[in-house]
Amino acid sequence: MSRVARARRLGKTFLLVDNMLVVLGFFVVFPLISIHFVEQLGWAALMVGIALGLRQFVQQGFGIFGGAIADRFGARPLIVTGMLMRAAGFACMALAHEPWVLWLACLLSGLGGTLFDPPRSAMVIKLVRARERGRFFSLLMMQDSAGAVLGALIGSWLLAWDFRLVCWVGAAVFVGAALFNALWLPAWRLSTERIAMREGLQRVWRDKRFRRYVLTLTGYYILAVQVMLMLPVMVNQVAGAPAAVKWMYAIEALLSLSLLYPLARWSEKRFRLETRLMAGLFLMTFSLLPVGMTDSLPSLFLLIAVFYLGSIIAEPARETLSASLASARARGSYMGFSRLGLAIGGLIGYSGGGWMFDLGQQMALPELPWMLLSSVGLITLFALWWQFQPRPVAPVIFSS
Repeated sequence: MSRVARARRLGKTFLLVDNMLVVLGFFVVFPLISIHFVEQLGWAALMVGIALGLRQFVQQGFGIFGGAIADRFGARPLIVTGMLMRAAGFACMALAHEPWVLWLACLLSGLGGTLFDPPRSAMVIKLVRARERGRFFSLLMMQDSAGAVLGALIGSWLLAWDFRLVCWVGAAVFVGAALFNALWLPAWRLSTERIAMREGLQRVWRDKRFRRYVLTLTGYYILAVQVMLMLPVMVNQVAGAPAAVKWMYAIEALLSLSLLYPLARWSEKRFRLETRLMAGLFLMTFSLLPVGMTDSLPSLFLLIAVFYLGSIIAEPARETLSASLASARARGSYMGFSRLGLAIGGLIGYSGGGWMFDLGQQMALPELPWMLLSSVGLITLFALWWQFQPRPVAPVIFSS
């Protein structure tokens, strides 16, 4: 085995271990935030939605700056600092007694993600060959699903004792992840050349095709983030117990572990990336429409299963498409900017979702937020179709 091939193999193993630690630490805490503060403490869903949206917006909206800094200084210092900052955010969340404290905790958590998320994504592009990325992204997402279930199980068990314990355990996992990166992550450069932050930012902003694609994904993420806010609350309302939330993530794990990799292998040979993305978004859109009219837990879980099926079809294609459009000369900047759609969509999805949920409850129209979400999905589908449809080539006219 050549030196380069061995480095790629060890690098991919490192990425898988690192990803499991990050996913586990995140899902121990975040799926239970809406349950604890909305259902147990009686806070308005809007207040909690603002906190979750703030974390999403800060982490993803400022990711381009984290990516540009990583292009200049390398991955390791950014990743270690970001993970420690997220651990501090979780520790602060354990003390949240008013909304502003929760907002501060989510702000710290988001700033940490701003630092560690773009360089981790750029390392995948650096270490995994283009023809293997779709399958490797599928493996990472299978890990995400397994980690989400394990994290939700641990968090639900700890929540029966004390929410502060949930936060302390999440913080401890991220401290462990920071130590793992500090000790074992080589001092890799992310891009093919060391460029100034300003140049990396300008390079990605001038790429109109990439910029249009990233901003179009805002609508996709408005739907996707509901697995952290409205869907857990809905499951808790229908089931009457927060422990039922773990079965929601068990459904995701079952579908992901059994279908995600085979679907990715099968579809990558038959369909274009944008077609797979739109097919998954179609399933996500129409699975949300009947949720507000459902009062049966099996029916709700069936709709959630269809939503997750759409997600596991769309996500590998979306991530691979983002990587294929990124420039090798500024990987960190491109991967940071690629999170902007998630930043805007997360902020709207969390705060707007919380507001719509409260409004639907006040108006005795529980189906209202789900109808509006489905409308967003339809608009996004049309925008993606228009963006990626083949353009006719203008005929060349020769004159004599």
